[in-house]
Amino acid sequence: MKRISALVDYASSEEEEEKRHSAPPSKKRVVTIPRRLPALVSTLELPCPKDRPELHQGRIRNTPHVEGQYTAYVYVPLKLVATGSLHSLLHKVLKRARDLVPIIHTIGVSIDPDKRTQLPSDEELHISLTRPIHLRAHQREEFITAIRSIAKAHTPFQASFATFSELTNDERTRTFLTAEIGAGHMELKTLCDATTLVLRKYRQKEFYSEPRFHASIAWALLQGVAHSEHTEPSTTQSSPINRNAADRTPSSPAAEVIGDDPGTRQEEIRQEIKFPTIPHFPPDLASILEAEFGPGLRTRNVGFFDCEYLCVRIGKNVTQLKLSK
Repeated sequence: MKRISALVDYASSEEEEEKRHSAPPSKKRVVTIPRRLPALVSTLELPCPKDRPELHQGRIRNTPHVEGQYTAYVYVPLKLVATGSLHSLLHKVLKRARDLVPIIHTIGVSIDPDKRTQLPSDEELHISLTRPIHLRAHQREEFITAIRSIAKAHTPFQASFATFSELTNDERTRTFLTAEIGAGHMELKTLCDATTLVLRKYRQKEFYSEPRFHASIAWALLQGVAHSEHTEPSTTQSSPINRNAADRTPSSPAAEVIGDDPGTRQEEIRQEIKFPTIPHFPPDLASILEAEFGPGLRTRNVGFFDCEYLCVRIGKNVTQLKLSK
């Protein structure tokens, strides 16, 4: 019995020894050192557009560039025929305006000899139906489709110019010489109201409640005005400030200003690059042009034109939509 007991004890000791050697090792805490990702290759970085006021007569963006966002606006185009009466009259008007305001820049009609080689089809005036708005990439086609529906629901009509006036953009950074619409105002207002319904869908700022439809034909840079000094401008024609005057030429998206204080910001850049500015047009500029060219502007063979299309400009792309009710 004692021998058996000894054997049992031996076996038990052997099992314990075996378990001791087969026991899993205690877990040790492993400290992981995070590895820094390599720098992005420069060729893969998306370039951010920078303002180049020296290429745009001192104009800079009104809103900072946002990747995937596009500036857009809707307008009625007026193509100018190089040999037409309206083109001829506006050419004289702008030359006279240049005599009175040497730093003025023309829109739609070139009076500079070195730019007269452009094709007649490049000369076009715009009558805006919206302010510049901002669309995301996925909204572009849907927005064009909505404006196309408006174009299909309205018939072509005739409009005319009535007078010359000075209007200033919302930021008070540029002042414009414009030809204001007379006949056709009601039809343009109807199109504008229909477009407003689309703008609301995209939560975009609407057009002016009492619009003065016009075609901008020239502009000049204004001296900076502090943001805190902005006031609600008058809507009378005699006022040098009017809220319904943001330029809607093809270059208008690039003609805006960055910052909460656009007047001061743009003035700093102009001072640095030495762009000429003015406080405002001469008070009698519009009246002088009106006296000399107003009667001719209002004649049927000069100032009357057909409105047959709506145009949607998104970024650099323009879509032309025919009025076809």
